[in-house]
Amino acid sequence: MLDHMTARPPTIRERRLASELRRLRETCALLKLEETAEKLGWSKTKLSRIENSLRRVSPAEVQQILAVYEIDGPRSDALVRFARSARQRGWWDAYANSLPADYTTYMGLEAEAEWLNAYSMGIINGLMQTADYAMHATKSVLMRFAPASDVERRVATRMTRQKAWSEREEPTRLWAITDETALKRVIGSPDVMRDQYLRLIELAALPNVMFQVMPLHAGGHPGVVGSFTVMGFPERFTPEVVYVENMTSALYIEDEREVHTYSLAFEQMGAMALSPEESLAMLERLAGQ
Repeated sequence: MLDHMTARPPTIRERRLASELRRLRETCALLKLEETAEKLGWSKTKLSRIENSLRRVSPAEVQQILAVYEIDGPRSDALVRFARSARQRGWWDAYANSLPADYTTYMGLEAEAEWLNAYSMGIINGLMQTADYAMHATKSVLMRFAPASDVERRVATRMTRQKAWSEREEPTRLWAITDETALKRVIGSPDVMRDQYLRLIELAALPNVMFQVMPLHAGGHPGVVGSFTVMGFPERFTPEVVYVENMTSALYIEDEREVHTYSLAFEQMGAMALSPEESLAMLERLAGQ
């Protein structure tokens, strides 16, 4: 039977729904997989596939699961509504066959997020890059050994991400902390960097953006180990997610305690960084204004 099987990659919403159902079983219902399957009258395999996004789950099945977990009222209604829209695909799915799965997953999460708290250590945040900066950064840092066509595709995707972010009806809030070294590292040429500084100044003026610089004189701080992004979503039942990227792969952190640690670290870094006004002044100096 293929009607309920996931014959194509799951959408971001289907993954989030599956993750939340698993989390509710483990942390709220305190039930093992076998116990839940027995209460539902399902096989253990069926429930396991649902929780791992390998099988589609219908709104009616979500209701059955929540009833076993004794979850009702507004929380149950919200999850069932979410299940009805979980199969909807977004613009990022067009890139599913041409880009690494980690990257398309991130684009989907970013597009769904209500807010992003992003720390950038080595290079400027992708949502804030100019096309020239993105091209040079991708070619020389992120995809140094990739074919030119792959680099161009990645840059085009980044520009599409920025367009989708800027055109959202309810703009995603972006709190970006950028390390001073990323601002002073010349990517491309001085002209490329000047245009990049002007772009950051323009974005920092938006009502949904807060931009701060982490100065070198701040000394040691939690972000010295690498860049990361904490993402929050509009559905209150959906846990926050942390995204950590390296040269060849990405890590998604959903464990509540670990996410909390990253969130506290980011807030601490915000207190250590230059104020938005001081950060803007630095950008203006760098741009030669």
